[in-house]
Amino acid sequence: MFLRQLSYLIALDQHRHFSRAAQACGVSQPALSAAIRQLENELGITIINRNRRFFGLTEEGRRVLIWARQTVADLDSLRQEAAFAQDVAGGFVSIGVMPQGVQVVPLLLEHFRRAVPALQVEVTVYPNAEILHQLREHRIQLGLMYLDQVPKDGPFEVHRLYAEHYVLIAAPSIPLPAGRVCGWDQAAALPLGLLNRNMRSRQLVDACFVQAGVVPRVMLETNVLELLHAEILTGKVAGIMPVSALPERMGFMGPLQMRRLDPSPAPEVGVLRLNQPNSTALLSRLWGVSTTLELDDIYTV
Repeated sequence: MFLRQLSYLIALDQHRHFSRAAQACGVSQPALSAAIRQLENELGITIINRNRRFFGLTEEGRRVLIWARQTVADLDSLRQEAAFAQDVAGGFVSIGVMPQGVQVVPLLLEHFRRAVPALQVEVTVYPNAEILHQLREHRIQLGLMYLDQVPKDGPFEVHRLYAEHYVLIAAPSIPLPAGRVCGWDQAAALPLGLLNRNMRSRQLVDACFVQAGVVPRVMLETNVLELLHAEILTGKVAGIMPVSALPERMGFMGPLQMRRLDPSPAPEVGVLRLNQPNSTALLSRLWGVSTTLELDDIYTV
């Protein structure tokens, strides 16, 4: 069995098409098909549901795919470990981040690059559940998400970074209640832009409205934080979001009013990784940096 065959299988599952998978692997389609068939012969099972096109993996094929991803990930780690031993100044890490945590990433990367100056980083935004899935599949090495969404009995190691604090924000054209603190009943009366209902932070906000016994005036719902920022800054809607997601933290200019919401949910946010015995030197170093960070002072009002 060759690692090349396992790489072809991973590419085939990713592209769902023989010719596209072959192109991605830099081989001809017949060569890729022959390699997959050879893998089937060596294992004595059928991996691919075949017709003229790729129609998916068999149940046995899906199990082989999990094993293939683990094997290829281990090989990549071995290569990186060897390179890292020669050059501790660089390396590659893939990070999955929940939408509300995007603006925390630059601060995290700043600390990472102090320890690993030539660090190469890939950052992808995922829902919380998908971050867990991507970690399990070895497609990312670190996650940034709500810690209450991490299963207690799961194969994950976590470190708390901060607790969220929610605020009401609006452009000067929208009148907000006087004072520094606002109730949920007062916020409900304003034209609001909120994140989608399937997002954890929105669920926390909705729970506060229910507890206050009010129904909010929701004029905009989106899963795109940048769109929500733009609508708030232009005075179309007011917004409710954690301090860590405020538009000022992305460098936007322009005045915004802010009121602390009372009571405020305070879900904990942190970094996590797979709890595995053979971590690379790079990941161990980055995790060591992560566990020194406490960001409550930055994201508190």
